[in-house]
Amino acid sequence: MNNAILIELFGYLGSLLVVVSMLMKSVKKLRIINTIGSVIFMTYAIIIKSYPTAFMNLCLVIINIYNIIQLGREDKHYNVLSTAPASDMVRYFLQRYEEDIMHFFPDVTMDTLTKCEKAYMVTCDTTPAGLLIGNEKEAGVLEIQIDYATPTYRDSSVGEYLYRQLPEHGIQKLMIREGTEAHTKYIKEVGFVRSGAGYEKDLTL
Repeated sequence: MNNAILIELFGYLGSLLVVVSMLMKSVKKLRIINTIGSVIFMTYAIIIKSYPTAFMNLCLVIINIYNIIQLGREDKHYNVLSTAPASDMVRYFLQRYEEDIMHFFPDVTMDTLTKCEKAYMVTCDTTPAGLLIGNEKEAGVLEIQIDYATPTYRDSSVGEYLYRQLPEHGIQKLMIREGTEAHTKYIKEVGFVRSGAGYEKDLTL
């Protein structure tokens, strides 16, 4: 395989990553993959001496990096609302994201969730970004039924923000049973540790 073909394949790889990034539901993943694709395509453009194309992709890289940094700071825009699991707002949220919620929590039902004791919704500005529903097993200990973030905000920042705020609502420890592989990976990333048949997180540490 000669160099010309390798260079063309390199360019196609960059283009493919840019296209694939547009399929990402997570804004952060979209930005990261788009940045990688833009860097590759910018390098390809420089190699073939297409400098306007290289400049355009350089601008995309700068814009993406700026937005990734802003996403990392986004918890300043978050708010936590303590609400009733049976409230109209929670019911609407559960109905809106029911299929996705069931993907991560296949053992729960919408009816069971609305009969729980506690619900905390995280909003980003005025947009619902996540929802935690559970029952208080004992004073200060919340047993989670679902801990869900919408696809747009699925980068751990919603959960991390919520966990910092929960002690102000009297919650000192979170417990959750073993779940799907995807959700287990997430709770490990945000600091839950194995405890018996499930996981727990001490919010006072």
